[in-house]
Amino acid sequence: MLLNHQELNEFEYVLKKEMEELICDLEDKKIDGIVKMVLEERYQIIYRLFCRFAKPADCRRYLRQKER
Repeated sequence: MLLNHQELNEFEYVLKKEMEELICDLEDKKIDGIVKMVLEERYQIIYRLFCRFAKPADCRRYLRQKER
């Protein structure tokens, strides 16, 4: 993937926002277990993409508790 510095920062920002929204949804008690399973799968895909170019400290910040 060829991105300049500004594009990389914007992409990182979008991925962080998406992960934050997914974390919020995963913590919602009203959401059904099957839906949470799909949300968790989506989170893992986005997280792996994020870790390809993010700083290790940022990767640790978004690491889900189940993986630790």
